[in-house]
Amino acid sequence: MKYTAHNLKKLESLFEELGYVIRYEKGNFQSGYCIVEDRKIVVINKFFDTEGRINSLLDILPNLPAEGIALSDAAKRFYQELSQTASHEAKKKP
Repeated sequence: MKYTAHNLKKLESLFEELGYVIRYEKGNFQSGYCIVEDRKIVVINKFFDTEGRINSLLDILPNLPAEGIALSDAAKRFYQELSQTASHEAKKKP
């Protein structure tokens, strides 16, 4: 995946369809992000550049429940594309 503002917007839209709100704020995050489970809020370090924001969202995505959630066709394709890419990356690592 290329680290572009367009892909960041697509990721943000996917999270929105999954029912999560993304906020960019400053904070002392060990990993650069924080998930508030009860409220479905994802907080990303606001000082991250586009690449850092995308990587944080990609780190979070596999941990979110997506089963049974009605996604638009475009969001489904994008989610499947990301899932396939993640599984290929996992196979490459020793």
